[in-house]
Amino acid sequence: MKLTDLIFTGFNKRVAALHRLTGEIVWQWTAPSGSSYTSLLLDGDRLIVSVDGYMYALDTLSGTQLWMNEMAGFGYGVASLASVHGSSSAHLITAAAAAASQTAATSGASPVVIT
Repeated sequence: MKLTDLIFTGFNKRVAALHRLTGEIVWQWTAPSGSSYTSLLLDGDRLIVSVDGYMYALDTLSGTQLWMNEMAGFGYGVASLASVHGSSSAHLITAAAAAASQTAATSGASPVVIT
C-alpha cells in the first residue's frame, strides 16, 4: 500500500483511511481525548488530526498514533491547520489540471481547463 492509494476522512473523533479506488477501510483510529469535530491535514508521511483542541500525529499507512499534544490553554472548536509539507489547494488544482490534460490527450477529447 502506498500513500497515493489512500484518502482520509474524520468524523466524531474518529479517523479512517480508505482505499481510493475501492472505498474499503484500510485502517481506523479513535482519538483518546476530545469528542467532536475532526480536522485533518496531510503533512507528508503524517496525518495531523485535531479533535476538540487535542492534536495528534498519525502514521499515514498504518494509523498508528505517533504523538499527542493537549494544546492546553488554546480552547476548543474546529482547528485551522497549515504546514509547508501539507497539500494546498493550488497544488491540487495543478495536479488535477495535469491529470485532466493527460486523460484528454490519450482519449482524443478536448483538454479541460481549470482556473
